[in-house]
Amino acid sequence: MKVPRHVAIILDGNGRWAKAKGMPRTYGHVQGAKNVETICRAAHNLGIEYLTMYAFSTENWNRPAEEVSALMRLLRNYLKTCLSTAKKNNMRVRVIGDTSRLDDDIRERINQVEDASRHYDGLNFTIAINYGSRDEIKRGVIRLCKDVLSGQVKPDDVDETMISGYLDTYDLPDPDLMIRTSGEQRLSNYLLWQLAYAEFYFTDVPWPAFTENDLIAAVQAFNERDRRYGGVNVSEGGEENV
Repeated sequence: MKVPRHVAIILDGNGRWAKAKGMPRTYGHVQGAKNVETICRAAHNLGIEYLTMYAFSTENWNRPAEEVSALMRLLRNYLKTCLSTAKKNNMRVRVIGDTSRLDDDIRERINQVEDASRHYDGLNFTIAINYGSRDEIKRGVIRLCKDVLSGQVKPDDVDETMISGYLDTYDLPDPDLMIRTSGEQRLSNYLLWQLAYAEFYFTDVPWPAFTENDLIAAVQAFNERDRRYGGVNVSEGGEENV
């Protein structure tokens, strides 16, 4: 079985899963957070090199204040344990998104986790926090425009590779497979540039109930796809076949 190098996941369905069990939405978020390490370990065991999860979007601030506060508390707790989790699993952790809106203590913990795990060579785990792809592209364009105005970049030299270098994911390969849980079939402003050639996999399973077997099913479905780029097949060996 060919394993995708980079898998991106939209963690959806925490609240609905909790409601179906007669529990508050916050319970779903707690259980969903607990599932992150489980799926990270499963991804590493499968041979996936990069895993990116959509944890908190720029739009999530519009949720009820009580729920946002609960999510921030959950984030604090997760980052507190993430140091030991990263060390135990030899996992490098990165955070993408606009962290400037986050509280100082959260930003400090993000920096600690990123610095401490920088040299770990197991799974490359990226968490998207206060992330929105349009916002990411806007921020990247602003930086690029500043470099053009300062003379560091010539307009005629701008190409796709250069643009990718101004995005939050500048040091990550583009995802091969995007998984969204809980039945919704949309990208929700997630990695719009990076997912241009990814395969999409949608499952009705809510995130807290998503298991290693569900991840394997997604990878198996990925293997059944006829991967094409501009009408050209790409073989497992990386060679293009018309």
